[in-house]
Amino acid sequence: MKCTDKQKKRKRNIRKKRKRWAGVLTVILVVLLAALGGICYKKAQEETQTLVFEYEKEQYKKSLYRFPSLYADELCVASQDIYLDGVSGAAGARSAALFDINGKGVRFSKSIHERLYPASTTKILTALVAIKNGNLSDPVTISQNAAAESFAADEQVCGLEAGDTFTLGDLLYGLILNSGNDNAVAIAEHIAGSEEAFANMMNEQALELMATNSHFMNSNGLHHEEHYTTAYDLYLIFNECIKHQEFLDMISASSYTAHFTKADGTPADMEFHPTNYYASGAVPLPSGGTVIGGKTGTTDQAGNCLILLDEDMGGNPYISVVMGAETKEALYNDMTLMIDAIPAG
Repeated sequence: MKCTDKQKKRKRNIRKKRKRWAGVLTVILVVLLAALGGICYKKAQEETQTLVFEYEKEQYKKSLYRFPSLYADELCVASQDIYLDGVSGAAGARSAALFDINGKGVRFSKSIHERLYPASTTKILTALVAIKNGNLSDPVTISQNAAAESFAADEQVCGLEAGDTFTLGDLLYGLILNSGNDNAVAIAEHIAGSEEAFANMMNEQALELMATNSHFMNSNGLHHEEHYTTAYDLYLIFNECIKHQEFLDMISASSYTAHFTKADGTPADMEFHPTNYYASGAVPLPSGGTVIGGKTGTTDQAGNCLILLDEDMGGNPYISVVMGAETKEALYNDMTLMIDAIPAG
């Protein structure tokens, strides 16, 4: 009986020791797991920081990452109206601006962040997307959708016919100089396969340039309620356009002759001439600077619009924009006042 009691006591002691050791081991395991978790968390943080650093290192030169600090350092920036001696507030326009490219300054601005309809000034973005994504020597066969007869009688066309074959470069000259709405559709279909897909490319390009107050529905600027931009966004787009020599050649040309092939295989020519009145001689040239060239735009809803590349007497570049002028006379009066106010250089 005594022996049995001793055995029971021994067993209880063994169980107590086991419980104590189990408790100690549990605490040790918890501590080890916590330590291991801390190490893993720290390592994950370090890996995340490394990934972020590598991303920043790779992306810091890109437009989206640099704006509004590093990217804005290369741009003309203004958040409010800026008045300029000699310019009476651009009374005939909804919006107007004069940008000093080398000086990275806005010399004059009126409502430059107001969303307005751009009309055919849209075509500078059409040209930019085409230049970046196409080859100017590519042959383009005109579809029925792009043919001149598909447009209303009061809509500007170059006279393209279904089955005609032009080079992309020829179509771009007609787009910029003669403001052909038919050219715009032909270019869009060639580059993206459809007008809708091309409009998506236009919007992506605008966002890349930080033209965030813009939205484009088509390649030609024909009126649509959801198709709009601002004078400042037009500047951002045009500023990118003039970095391309092909674009500079187009806006500065006094005329252009396209050699193309008709649907029946016979060769033919088509001439394009600038629509802006400075180039055509319809209005006197400004005296304060040299007009290199640019793009006009007119619809009932947009009014009269014009964006130009100008130079002062020293060859320094400026971009001048007028949007929403009530008449052609008001448009060119405001534009001339701004260009005449350009410093001598």
